This record gives sequence, C-alpha cells and structure tokens, in this order.
Amino acid sequence: MSRTAEQATAPVAARLSALDRLLPVWIGAAMVAGLLAGRWVPGLGPALDAVQVDGISLPIALGLLVMMYPVLAKVRYDRLDAVTGDKRLMISSLVLNWVLGPALMFALAWVFLPDLPEYRTGLIIVGLARCIAMVIIWNDLACGDREAAAVLVALNSVFQVIAFAGLGWFYLSVLPGWLGLPVVGLEVSAWEIAKNVLVFLGVPLVAGYLTRRLGERAKGREWYETRFLPRIGPVALYGLLFTIVILFALQGDQITARPTDVARIALPLLAYFAIMWAGSFALGKAIGLNYERSATLSFTAAGNNFELAIAVAIGTFGVTSGQALAGVVGPLIEVPVLVALVYASLAARRWFRPTSS
Repeated sequence: MSRTAEQATAPVAARLSALDRLLPVWIGAAMVAGLLAGRWVPGLGPALDAVQVDGISLPIALGLLVMMYPVLAKVRYDRLDAVTGDKRLMISSLVLNWVLGPALMFALAWVFLPDLPEYRTGLIIVGLARCIAMVIIWNDLACGDREAAAVLVALNSVFQVIAFAGLGWFYLSVLPGWLGLPVVGLEVSAWEIAKNVLVFLGVPLVAGYLTRRLGERAKGREWYETRFLPRIGPVALYGLLFTIVILFALQGDQITARPTDVARIALPLLAYFAIMWAGSFALGKAIGLNYERSATLSFTAAGNNFELAIAVAIGTFGVTSGQALAGVVGPLIEVPVLVALVYASLAARRWFRPTSS
C-alpha cells in the first residue's frame, strides 16, 4: 500500500497518538512515582518480594505479560512467506539481529562499563533481546514496509524462544573467558534464562497468535485490526508503566545514590542505536533493497525488546539488581533516540528510487 509524499513528510510528533507522543513524560512520571513509593511506603520492598512463585515476582510478571500481549496480538502470523521470499532481507535481518547486534552490545558494554559488571551484564542481556514491540511504531512512522516488519518481528519472537538461552550462556559465561576477560558475576544458568523467556515471551506469543486467529475467524480481519487492536493497544503502555513503578520503587536507593552510573548506562545504549540503525540502513541500500524494506531492516535491527530483557534480568538476578536497572534505563533512551531516527530515515528517503504505487 503506497503512501503519499505528504504523509511521509508530515511532522512525526503530529502523527503519534497522544499516548505515544508523551511516552517519555509517562515514563518519567512512573519513575518518580516508584521512587516516592519506595521511600514513603514502609516495607514496600519486602512485601513485593514476598509475592512470588519460583523466584519470580508476581507483580512484575503481571506487568510484563500485560505489556507484551497487545504487541504480539498485532503480528500478522499468516504472512511469513511475504518476507521469506526475499532472501536478501531475511539473511540480512538474521545476521544483524542474531550475530552483529549481540556482538556489538557485548563490545560496547565492556568498553563503556569495564568496572560495573552488573550493568554490563544487563546491557548484554538487552543486546540479546531482539525487537518485538515499539519497533512496529517507529517503522510505520518512517513509512517502512509494514508486512515485512510484522514478519520480522514474528520471526524474532520465535527465534528468541529457541536461541536466547544459548546466546545468553555464550555471551555471559563463555566468550569473556575466551577473551581473557574477568567473569565476576557472570555465572548464569541457561535454564533460568530459558524459563523466563518461555514464560514472558512464550505465553504472550501464544496468546497473541490465538487472539488474532480466533478474532479474525469470528469477526473478520477488518474488525480485528480497526476495532479490537486499537482498544487493547494502550494496555501495553499501562503494563510498561506499572512495571517501571514497581522496579523504581525497589531500585530507588540505587538510582538516587548512583546517578553517574545511570548516565554511564545510557552512553553505550546511545552508541548502539546509532551504529545499528545507520549500518543497517546503509546495508539495505547496498544490497538493493527499496526504501521501505531498508527502513524496516534498520529499525528492526536497532530496536530491542526491553520488556524481555527486564524479565530475564529480574528472574535471573532479582528485582533490585543492577542488571534490572540497566534494562529499565533502556526505554528512556530508546524512545527519544528512535523518534529522532524516524526523522533521519525520512530524510534519507531521497537516496532511493521511488517505488511504484
């Protein structure tokens, strides 16, 4: 479906919904609310910690599952062949997401945080959690290929369940030893990671797939996409904000005591987004992809699934860990940076031949 030049050049802020446009404000408010709750409500931390099953905090689990389900209900699971037929796009996406992306975050984490092993580990986990959420919004704003974005997100979702645990073990326990780097605090159980991936990604993935399949069968695709999805879409934001409130209530002392550490976590994230987006965009043009698919390739490579990263960090290291804090900082950096990259993407559109309507 083609889009007009007027749509492509419309101000990004004007095309965002009120909720999305003010997302950094909501996240900031959630942070403050969490910090104040942690300071003003006696015994809040122990009370939250007590509500858990098999080491997983139920309040955090609720927030994460609510956050991820609406996004996965939007995925078009019936169109895998729309992208699998484009071998250039498929191979490039797989290499960028599962080889170069994790390796780049690993390198940046060690370069920027050599003396902060908990935050470094948290960033490495972020690098392993590939895009399945907000990337669809950025791709749409940049006039990317919606079909390709949906398929790549679905592919990453399935591949994450299969490969995340093994990659986590490799980057957190094996590779540092091979390179002669210290491995303090990097002993991670592959099963613990796999368990959290299966719970926090597998459950909403199955729920999203069944919701789309049954919803379209009962009411039709038009009703599902124009009536049902807009209703459940904001629920993801509520889940994100709820999770951040809980996390910051538990992380309050560390955040207020170590603002420099928070800033240091932001630096490698900024470098990661810029390098992955620019490199992927250039690669798309170099291998002959059109603008729409080049934009999709770049945003799906640059985006990360912070929801999953936070879930894994919490389940493996605990809700008050530095690893969880590194994941929490992620969305605060991703939102403004990727909005800026939407503008950059639209400006780069002139480098490509116009696609036929």
